[in-house]
Amino acid sequence: MKDLMMNFNLEKDVFGNIRLVLGSGQSHDQVKIIRAFPISDPENGFSIVSQDGHELVWFESFNHLSEDNQQIVNSSLEQIEFIPVISKITNLNTYALPSIWDIETDRGITKLKLKAEQDIRRVSAEALLITDANGIQYLIKNRQALDKFSKKVLDRFM
Repeated sequence: MKDLMMNFNLEKDVFGNIRLVLGSGQSHDQVKIIRAFPISDPENGFSIVSQDGHELVWFESFNHLSEDNQQIVNSSLEQIEFIPVISKITNLNTYALPSIWDIETDRGITKLKLKAEQDIRRVSAEALLITDANGIQYLIKNRQALDKFSKKVLDRFM
């Protein structure tokens, strides 16, 4: 495990750009960090890619990183990932499409506009991904854990 931590280092400049420095001394500027499975397995499988999208480093878990590298990876992912998690659907304007939903998420209360039933996708037996009219994706981790009204709304549109 210790050797794995020494194979590369990440550096962040004042503009937020990330540089990858490999154990060989070779460096790559403005790399991106990407989760392999951001919804189904967000804690495992990460890739560091070059500006042109070529994979430079793969690591399975944050445990394989030094503390400094973990901080850089976390801050990078927070900047590029925005998938609010819906905890409750509180209201909707109509059961016809398009419809406006009032929702509660882990990032606060907001509204989403559902254009088509196809904008609700199953990502697992219990999880759903909803894309609103603005292209923002919302996640429902466990639809069975939702309240009765929220389930009724989802059942109508699925």
